[in-house]
Amino acid sequence: MRVIAGELRGRQIKAVPGDNTRPTTDKVKENVFNMLGQFFDHGLVLDLFAGSGNLGIEALSRGMDRAVFIDMNPAAIKVIKDNITTLRLSERVEIYRNDAFKALGVLAKKGMQFDLIFLDPPYGKIPITGLLEQIIIGNLLTDDGLIMCEFDVEQKVVYDESALREVRREIYGTTAILILARI
Repeated sequence: MRVIAGELRGRQIKAVPGDNTRPTTDKVKENVFNMLGQFFDHGLVLDLFAGSGNLGIEALSRGMDRAVFIDMNPAAIKVIKDNITTLRLSERVEIYRNDAFKALGVLAKKGMQFDLIFLDPPYGKIPITGLLEQIIIGNLLTDDGLIMCEFDVEQKVVYDESALREVRREIYGTTAILILARI
């Protein structure tokens, strides 16, 4: 894996060893950022189910100010820390080992709001619908913020249409990408 664009373009990102983590491929990542906008003008990004930190690191490289990385897997947390150290991003990130739902609750209690949220849970194991509900209830998305959901094409994702609107949906093989914005 590598950083595709921005200040860290071409730099390598370590992957989490083993089969428990499924990294977003460079092709899908490039398409995701084409949908979101090539570059960002500041902001805070949440990379939930961060794995190697691939998506959050790409967002930082493309202009986001700060990132919060959350993953439950200790091996993933180690890889994220290694990648952040190697890329000299330590001053711009927070990394937490926590369950996604608990983490969203903690972030909401802190009053945090994100301009961009990446939801890329293990396919079919974590209900994206529940995560989206908690993001809305916790007021975790800024008024002009975006949520990127990556999931298996067979999975159904339902969201509160009075709170979120679909910006774009694309399919890449067995991977579905859904971009949502706050209403």
